[in-house]
Amino acid sequence: MPGLLLDTLNGKPADRTPLWLMRQAGRYLPEYRALRAEKGGFLAMAYDSEAACEITLQPIDRFGFDGAILFSDILIVPHALGQHLEFMAGEGPKLSPPLVDAVLADLTPDPTRYDPIYETVRLCRKRLPDGVTMLGFAGSPWTVATYMVAGEGSRDQHAARAMAYADPGKLDAILDRIVSETITYLSGQIAAGAEAVQLFDSWAGSLAPDEFERLVIAPNAAITTALRERHPETPIIGFPKGAGEKLPAYARETRVDAVGVDETLDPEWAARELPAGMPVQGNLDPLLLLAGSDRLEQRVRTILEAFAGRPHVFNLGHGIDRRTPIAHVERLISTVRAFEG
Repeated sequence: MPGLLLDTLNGKPADRTPLWLMRQAGRYLPEYRALRAEKGGFLAMAYDSEAACEITLQPIDRFGFDGAILFSDILIVPHALGQHLEFMAGEGPKLSPPLVDAVLADLTPDPTRYDPIYETVRLCRKRLPDGVTMLGFAGSPWTVATYMVAGEGSRDQHAARAMAYADPGKLDAILDRIVSETITYLSGQIAAGAEAVQLFDSWAGSLAPDEFERLVIAPNAAITTALRERHPETPIIGFPKGAGEKLPAYARETRVDAVGVDETLDPEWAARELPAGMPVQGNLDPLLLLAGSDRLEQRVRTILEAFAGRPHVFNLGHGIDRRTPIAHVERLISTVRAFEG
């Protein structure tokens, strides 16, 4: 049966605001830390379908969120495209060879890397309580490309941004391949049981306006168009973190079904400027959730009031901080669910 979250993403009116949190399955949960100590590293768990499904369901079992987000990583796509992927303790993910010095065509793709991810979706869909929406996801092409080009994350995405100016043809070829691969990957997640999908563009805010149009909007529009042709009933959430005043153009031109709003944007501005009737998601600062205090409840109510005139999914402006106390999450949930707009 369709749940509250899925109905909201489809633009249907609801008697309360659905709630899930980005990175809700992760290190802030003691049960996650215990399983990781038993199973080993992050990547091993992402490819272990039983473990990944258990992790996906942990926050549902504890908090009763309205959506379950697949436990995986945006770098599964470059791994399947042939880059070596490892997660280094204290350093984050590393991809090799970095495409700043290598050629994409020289890599050996391994599409079987998607199979355990699809199996995780199938297992979770079978085990989720009625009414909880299963969410799949992928990284948006620009963000994935920044990692593939540099071989790692960076503060300003220097290597990929420089390539966009100095060798646009090479970057365009990388983006085109990521677009094609992401369509296949998300389509596979939907076929396995994902009821909605989200495109994460964590580094969208690092680009100049004309580059944003070329490197963020155009690739996401291509993915949305293709997925809508294959899966017209599946809502697509676009989340271009840092888009700022470019967010309304992103919402209109990509034709996503719902748009994520990060914590840097005034929710009243977003409610006014985004396309009428479009579902929105967001936008509590994860650091306010970490800090707690009375300001948490005040801000939650401000966000709920700002978006009361349109379909709204309550979420964070980005992923939950691993140091966040469980009690703060419980306080957030009770505030959202007690709200009467």
